[in-house]
Amino acid sequence: MGKQTGFLEYARRDRDYLEPAERVKNYDEFAVPMGKAELRDQAARCMDCGIPFCHTGCPVNNIIPDWNNLVYEDDWRNALDLLHSTNNFPEFTGRVCPAPCEAACTLNIVDAPVTIKSIECAIVDRGWQEGWIQPQLPERQTGKSVAVIGSGPAGLACAQQLARAGHAVTVFEKSDRIGGLLRYGIPDFKMGKQHINRRAVQMEAEGVHFRIGAEVGVEISFKALQDNFDAVVLAGGAEEPRQLQIPGAEMPGVRLAMEFLTQQNKRNAGDDELRAAPRGTLSATDKHVIVIGGGDTGSDCVGTSNRQGAKSVTQLEIMPQPPEHEDKALTWPDWPLKMRTSSSHEEGAERDWGVLTKRVVAENGSISGLECVRIQWNGGKFEEVPDSTFTLPADLILLAMGFTGPKRRGLLDRAGVALNDRGAVAADTDSYVTSEPGVYSCGDMRRGQSLVVWAIREGRQCARAVDEALMGASELPR
Repeated sequence: MGKQTGFLEYARRDRDYLEPAERVKNYDEFAVPMGKAELRDQAARCMDCGIPFCHTGCPVNNIIPDWNNLVYEDDWRNALDLLHSTNNFPEFTGRVCPAPCEAACTLNIVDAPVTIKSIECAIVDRGWQEGWIQPQLPERQTGKSVAVIGSGPAGLACAQQLARAGHAVTVFEKSDRIGGLLRYGIPDFKMGKQHINRRAVQMEAEGVHFRIGAEVGVEISFKALQDNFDAVVLAGGAEEPRQLQIPGAEMPGVRLAMEFLTQQNKRNAGDDELRAAPRGTLSATDKHVIVIGGGDTGSDCVGTSNRQGAKSVTQLEIMPQPPEHEDKALTWPDWPLKMRTSSSHEEGAERDWGVLTKRVVAENGSISGLECVRIQWNGGKFEEVPDSTFTLPADLILLAMGFTGPKRRGLLDRAGVALNDRGAVAADTDSYVTSEPGVYSCGDMRRGQSLVVWAIREGRQCARAVDEALMGASELPR
């Protein structure tokens, strides 16, 4: 490393955020990038640790120490090339990835990991600013064609890699815009959608053809794709939401988190209310909002509710409250279970753990509250705490309890591929082929609900597997 003592000389610093009172006024990104000199100092903290556990902590195996060193040496162009060698879309992961690489950083043993995520984001943002990111055209066309179903991070990564290998790639997206979860599941204040749009322009220049509003298995025959393409890739999401099984859950005031988030993203994109909310407007304005589910989607609902002017926001989690700090001797370099407070929580929300919902309380046909009870966990099972029932005021209840797997109606029913015991498409991570010859699967549709960075990894690996099957060999990286 260029600065072997950097980790001793410089304290960890990360990007700043606009103050909560300022950022909740709009849906813009609010991270304040670090300056060039400060980024150089932070990159210098990457120590010559011998075994860079950050490599294995990162699902796409980013070559982190090397591009940190290039940033330290002010060689940003080569840092960008190295970053792109493992990750098609670092501007996505640099904004929404939880950074398991930082958890695996050797300096995290003393709670001061290198600010890998911020440096990654700075590298790719500078690449766009300098005009270094251009279409990468293949040297030759193979004459083979591939249909990729789904334009989330897995589908986009797979399609881009296959196009660069010289195949004719068509991406089929059922929604009105490409991006999948990136487009409609992640709020704009975490990742502006211009990042997706400019990648789409790059990919179209590379030869990728996008067909939006085209749901395979409904408007388009799956059999027709099999007949007209040399390979088909199932790269949709795990969109089947986990339902709330309590009395009153069927009431209009109990809605899915993804519907709530999608509506707001559509409004931000300029859609009128009829297009944004075909089932009726979902708004947190002047309402007591309860978010059930303590994960990232729940946090996104908190941030969106705050921006819509909710009267109060409460987030509930059935699991017990995690510890403030993990036991490093037991967990490092693996991803630890510990208390995490998101930027949305900092903007204002009550959080409660070990809570089981019992029934939705209604008055005059509208919900007015949520009856809950406290629980204790013991050996993977829970029991209710006696005399601990309580009721929270609620005008809107948002369900952010995760997903059970991909939807079977339409596409998967028509495709006829085998599913595993979790309801996801059965395919291994070597060939990515399904039970149907010539049909492959990657991303959340194959692995279940997961991270954007895992989807990118699977899309890249699946592209190599398809290329190898079509051509007998592949030069695409895994």
